Amino acid sequence: MLKVGLTGGIGSGKSEVSARLAGHGALVIDADKIAREVVEPGTPGLAAVVAEFGEDVLLPSGALDREKVGRIVFGDRDRLAALNAIVHPLVGERMQELMDAAPADAVVVYDVPLLAENGLAGMYDEVVVVDAPEEAQLDRLVARRGMTEEDARARMASQASREDRRAVATRVIDNSGTLGDLKTQVDSLWESLTRRAGS
Repeated sequence: MLKVGLTGGIGSGKSEVSARLAGHGALVIDADKIAREVVEPGTPGLAAVVAEFGEDVLLPSGALDREKVGRIVFGDRDRLAALNAIVHPLVGERMQELMDAAPADAVVVYDVPLLAENGLAGMYDEVVVVDAPEEAQLDRLVARRGMTEEDARARMASQASREDRRAVATRVIDNSGTLGDLKTQVDSLWESLTRRAGS
């Protein structure tokens, strides 16, 4: 089994790379998706978040108001640390369950947004960083996700710098060009990963 950590700043195009690797046959374990699952209504995770942050973080449906929690924790390291202390262990347990179920020859891609920030590079055989210029990230967040420029800049500032992410990379995918350029790089990456997994 080859364990690949995939990361990139918000708006870098990491999700596109993740989807393309899944299309090639990688087993993708998406930390963000799991982080949503572990705080769904009725879970111990959601109960713990409500105990820490109050009933105000719930939508009328009983689901977690992720936007509201985001506004509380971004820019406040102590509140972010409190949230992470609840969610990260639950995500880690679920990721381990998925990994234990994977075939021995699998290429397992861990889609981990905060890989560099949390010092996780050593857990993987390869670390792939999807990199894009900050202006491109900003444009994507405003145009595609409907964020205000201020919100987008705050989210970007709360993450590791491009330099810090690149410093932990064994491979960098440059997503400053076209989708065609990205496809070529991902295809080449997949060839390299499957070769390594099979050796």
